[in-house]
Amino acid sequence: MSRSVSRSAMAPFHPRPRKAATMSTTVPLPEPQDVRDAMRALAAEYVLGTLSAESRCRVEQRMEREPALRAAVEGWEARLLPLVALVPPVETSPGVWARIAQSVDRIGAAPEPTPRREGAARPAAGPGWWRSLPVWRGLSGAGFATAAVLAALLVRQLQAPVPMPEYMVVLVAPQGQSAGWVVQAGARRQLDLIPLADTAVPTEKTLQFWTKADGWNRPRSLGLVEPGHAVRIPLDRLPPLQPDQLFELTLEPAGGSPLDRPTGPIRFSGRAVKVTT
Repeated sequence: MSRSVSRSAMAPFHPRPRKAATMSTTVPLPEPQDVRDAMRALAAEYVLGTLSAESRCRVEQRMEREPALRAAVEGWEARLLPLVALVPPVETSPGVWARIAQSVDRIGAAPEPTPRREGAARPAAGPGWWRSLPVWRGLSGAGFATAAVLAALLVRQLQAPVPMPEYMVVLVAPQGQSAGWVVQAGARRQLDLIPLADTAVPTEKTLQFWTKADGWNRPRSLGLVEPGHAVRIPLDRLPPLQPDQLFELTLEPAGGSPLDRPTGPIRFSGRAVKVTT
């Protein structure tokens, strides 16, 4: 009888529950998909520079202790870097750079939203591409065009990540810096013409898509384009693309050009930039 009581008294100290509890605390739980998506979106906004100074400071503090967030930021830097090559350098007036310098000084002097812990290190100011003066000179030359391209790529990446295209083209209006369309080609063996804004087309007129590479006798028509609608063309129907290949949209009579070349004014044009190897 006493032996039975002793065994029951020892039962609560059985080692199995303790072992199970130890294992449960050492197995990390995966982050939910929505948490990962939110982190990627935050990292993209940080790299694009759309966050407020206070929000940027909070992100930099988090990067000190969250390797996943820092990796997401570095990934967006690498992903968006090739787009800088789409914008040719343009000389900017000294007054613009003076205002930029004043803005940077004000941002740098802004107080941090929360006090930094004693002894905590600041994130290293590595040679990120966004800190390069030539990069920002290029961006200032066609700010809207570049911002539109980055925004379009950002939205597409956040919604459904796709392979980086081999070539990209920003089609810009000849008399301004307004980008109306983006061409990207190579990913999934197709060429996509993507609208960035509405394009007004007069009655009895139509937009026609053309391309011409070095060595071609004349441009090749890629078809008619409906304003505001994307166009997809299989690359198998085209000769191999080349760096600096010309793409343009011209205003033609209804039904298209009556000749085998453009006859109307150029509405948008640009040249191909190879962004992947």
